[in-house]
Amino acid sequence: MRPLMFGEILDGSFQAIRRNAKAMLGAALLAQTLAAVLTAVLSSFSATSAASLEAWAAGLTEQDLVPLVVTFASGILLVSVLTVFLSAVLQGAMVVPVARSVLNRPTGFRQMWSLARSRAGALIRLAALLVGCGLLVALLFVALAVLLVSTVGGLGAMILIPLGLVCFVLYVWVYIKFMVAPAAVVVEELGAMAGIRRSWELTRSNWWRLLGITLVVGIMVGVIAQVVMIPVTLLTGFYTGVVSPHGGAEQAITAAVVAGVATAVVTAVVAAAGFAFQTSVMALLYLDLRMRRDGLDIALLRLLESGADPDGVPGRGVPVYRAGPDQYPRPPYGAAPGGAWPDGR
Repeated sequence: MRPLMFGEILDGSFQAIRRNAKAMLGAALLAQTLAAVLTAVLSSFSATSAASLEAWAAGLTEQDLVPLVVTFASGILLVSVLTVFLSAVLQGAMVVPVARSVLNRPTGFRQMWSLARSRAGALIRLAALLVGCGLLVALLFVALAVLLVSTVGGLGAMILIPLGLVCFVLYVWVYIKFMVAPAAVVVEELGAMAGIRRSWELTRSNWWRLLGITLVVGIMVGVIAQVVMIPVTLLTGFYTGVVSPHGGAEQAITAAVVAGVATAVVTAVVAAAGFAFQTSVMALLYLDLRMRRDGLDIALLRLLESGADPDGVPGRGVPVYRAGPDQYPRPPYGAAPGGAWPDGR
């Protein structure tokens, strides 16, 4: 309950998941369900129908293939958007057990949803706003790419490379600025736009620090996921090459289906664990920013000593420091704020 260092954020994230495994991992699995089901279905379908699909596609003309490819890509895009949307909503709900774990208060799956239910509408609006803006920017970039390539040819492709890099840098910058918006919506009971403004305010002067922590955590999760997935990716080759090298086509298809489904299941579990860890880091970063800016650590210490509101969300109702003509002094770190907070703040 003080401003956190990098190692403390990592350790606190692991402890939050361990103490609230049902809530954190259960919500994370829900966030990865759509992607896992789609992966399993596509793996099984492609393994059992590869030959027939190849023969069927050989008889199609280019005019027939275009709508099929567009339909398939649209389906993949829809599932991807729904997955991102669901992940954004669940990310806000998962802040509850992390905030409660700061005071060593365990949180079950049902209690997490009970405490986050009142913010569901704001989280949905926030997720819709973020996903919609992302899709709009992506569509504008694709439209610009098509326009450049169709008008200036190869020169347009050369222009798109630096333009794509600029768009990527802007995306990373905006992502870090909006990173703690779900936590602000849930803990401070804000609306969607107010949560975005609050995230923008909290991340001010902390952008590089947040970027570094996010990159390190992302690399850690990616490396661990790849290491865990290595045995699963070798499953098909081991089965067909060692266990049953002369099993025939049917046995090869069966092995491919089993390997595809197993890969989807393991991928979902690994992705859920990574999502839970990254969400826990995000929630602790939010609490850390509020400790540095609002003196939240003092309020949490008082809450821990008094034992008040044992079934609530720590941080709710704590006054927020606001800069401007009507600002009030931020409490110095390590000292009491000199009595009650000003009324209405």
